[in-house]
Amino acid sequence: MMTAADDTTSLSSLRLPDGFTDVFTSRLVELDGLRLHAVTGGDGPPLLLIGGWPQTWYAWREVMPALAREHSVVAVDPRGAGLSDKPDDGYDAGTMAADLVALMAALGHDRFDVVGHDIGMWTGYALAADHPERVGRLAVVDAIIPGLTPTPSVFGPAAVNQRLWHFGFNRLTDLNEELVRGRERLFFGYQFAQKAATPDAIPAYAVDAYVEAIVADPRGLRASFAYYRALDETIAQNEQRKKTRLTLPVLAIGGARYSGALVAETMRLAADDVTGVVLDDCGHYVAEEQPARFTEVLEDFLGGRPCSRV
Repeated sequence: MMTAADDTTSLSSLRLPDGFTDVFTSRLVELDGLRLHAVTGGDGPPLLLIGGWPQTWYAWREVMPALAREHSVVAVDPRGAGLSDKPDDGYDAGTMAADLVALMAALGHDRFDVVGHDIGMWTGYALAADHPERVGRLAVVDAIIPGLTPTPSVFGPAAVNQRLWHFGFNRLTDLNEELVRGRERLFFGYQFAQKAATPDAIPAYAVDAYVEAIVADPRGLRASFAYYRALDETIAQNEQRKKTRLTLPVLAIGGARYSGALVAETMRLAADDVTGVVLDDCGHYVAEEQPARFTEVLEDFLGGRPCSRV
């Protein structure tokens, strides 16, 4: 069952591109024991956008209007994020993928293209591997995939540690919550400042929106770490998934100042048809740091055209 969002999920409190609310609607979708939030709009082939940690659907705000000109866009808050439910478990990639298959079916989309960023890349890979009949094309954005990407050494270079230290921290059972609670703006703000191409590439109002989404729900902080606490299960799943290679077209986009070519290198371990693109002057948050170039590359890929090497 699908229901329109109530006043608490209104888009009016957020800073959005001009005309955004003329195209997009905030919705709560009731599935089997789980309520997911999505922002939907546009017309054309369905396109599912899955964001990363510690973000919400809002990460796609700058690219959604352009994408909606040719696609029925669904920007989702997966379980544990934003306005979606935050149950105690189910944060492994396989369960998250099954959630989104159910969401898209409830919205009337049995087959769709997928874009996944950060941990949304984990879910996007699981969607394509576990539900190949559902996914037409897969685009993944600036991340690695646990259980697929070779595990880096714990004594790796400092630059690698700077990118990956949060994996270990976020997997702690409770100390992380005690250390971060009450300091959410400091902790999460540091993530955005360090992973973007420049410390202020993600504007303060956006960081505030992401932090407030976590703080607003007493279960939000626990849920934000739950994806990482489920990594043992996700890794075991991916070790099985990679035994069957993906045959669908895959676009792998990296920011030159963060994951770069590693995104394509990761996907070539699992897929036969991979196009890699690295965006210059861009860090981890590609859709926010370089929305115009990201949209150009993505639209070429979704349309079956050669991707611009920008």
